[in-house]
Amino acid sequence: MSTTRWRWRNLGMALVSCGCALALAACDDDDGDDDGNGFGPPQTEGLATTDALRAALQAAVAAGAAGNGGLGLNMWATVVDRSGIVVDVVFSGPGVGDQWLLSRVISAQKASTANGLSLNGLALSTANLWAPTQPGGSLFGLQESNPVDPEQAYAGDVSTFGTSDDPMIGTRVGGVNVFGGGLALYNAAGQRIGAVGVSGDTSCADHNIAWKVRDQIALDFVPAGVADGGTTDNILYDLDANGVSASGFGHPECSAVATQVGEQLPVTHPVSSPPAT
Repeated sequence: MSTTRWRWRNLGMALVSCGCALALAACDDDDGDDDGNGFGPPQTEGLATTDALRAALQAAVAAGAAGNGGLGLNMWATVVDRSGIVVDVVFSGPGVGDQWLLSRVISAQKASTANGLSLNGLALSTANLWAPTQPGGSLFGLQESNPVDPEQAYAGDVSTFGTSDDPMIGTRVGGVNVFGGGLALYNAAGQRIGAVGVSGDTSCADHNIAWKVRDQIALDFVPAGVADGGTTDNILYDLDANGVSASGFGHPECSAVATQVGEQLPVTHPVSSPPAT
């Protein structure tokens, strides 16, 4: 190859490389994210404030084992916006070590799942996913999809967990969870604006507490679901002795108390009706 051809070839490669770099930079600018993490700002309009979320969680937890089923433990709650970005992370106990530490990320995973698998016209709770994701079920393998991003989920100092500086806030943690505790959030127009995930006790108690939290923050205008005659996303206890769900969306029982509380939730904490379309 002549010296001239070699020079032109290398100049061309340099221009291509520069063009790719400029294109990538332009893409980064288009997402509207000044921090460069690729997620963009959380969409918080219509969602509960941090203080309201914490107060709702503490009020629900205060019912204890007798009022929720489970072990009566402190809990974590995470809210994501409609794009799956974490908006808030709170806990109910006095300090970060007063509830299961692993439940922090699990609560975010549940919120991600309920948000990502619910629509404006149909709500699916994480409790509704247990039966279809079992071997032979119509959604078997779903729980292996969309894994939690460990770089986002486990970053930062533990002293910031559950505060306004929690490192999960502003990131998309992801994850799929298939037991109770995750519910989509619907505003008064019946629009999905995000989801809440609750974790820290048995999965049935998690569902009961999440339901009460959603009721307390008044984001329970559920349009439809697979439970209660197609009107809600409540937990369903309809497994037979062989573990087969009559509805296809059932969940195992955790305790007699938790089952009783869960079955009564649409009565004790009824969902709101979105406007007719």
